[in-house]
Amino acid sequence: MASTETATILIVEDETAQLEMLRYNLEGEGYRVVTAQDGEEALLVTQEEHPDAIILDWMLPSLSGIEVCRRLKAAEETAAIPVVMLTARGEEADRVRGLETGAEDYVVKPYGVGELIARIRARLRHSRPSATGKTMNFEDIVLDSEQHRATRNGKPLKLGPTEYRLLTVLLERPKRVWSRDSLLDRVWGRDADVDLRTVDVHVGRLRKVLNAGGARNLIRTVRGAGYALDSED
Repeated sequence: MASTETATILIVEDETAQLEMLRYNLEGEGYRVVTAQDGEEALLVTQEEHPDAIILDWMLPSLSGIEVCRRLKAAEETAAIPVVMLTARGEEADRVRGLETGAEDYVVKPYGVGELIARIRARLRHSRPSATGKTMNFEDIVLDSEQHRATRNGKPLKLGPTEYRLLTVLLERPKRVWSRDSLLDRVWGRDADVDLRTVDVHVGRLRKVLNAGGARNLIRTVRGAGYALDSED
């Protein structure tokens, strides 16, 4: 079971040897790895797994990496996921095209695995603070993942372990609507024997703690979709 502190990386690469080499090295660094070997599968896996970062090959069957990146960046729920493009095309015009499509970084083959992992880690520092022990905040809620404590309006929040993990996930991407399935995966783990109703119960418990003393409700229920940490009533 992956913890909330373990970032999920999607590798999109049609060359099996390259894919397995990347998987081996990233898992060795403690990341959870999911994979796809063509563009259509990459879009599907992204929707199912909600990875924290994507390593995306330019040349792919069915749909090019450039088109995959364009679609990901055009969709609100996936636009914030950092994308590192992998390609044998090293010309400046190609690099510019890749970056203009929305990719956060661009690595030319052949590349050093250590450098690639360092680039992924740098992107995660910006997009997923909990993976690097940083403080996260939204409105008057502050969570310090190094000290494992959370406050609202300066007052400590008495959270159980599950509510703490749930708040951590919600704080990673405020205003994003998380489906119950996504929260189940991120908070309890993919293989946990927990039903969706459990998610609702723990969201209710977290909301009760956050709203104590008449504080404004910051967890929005989106009917038929899930939950979001949102300042809108």
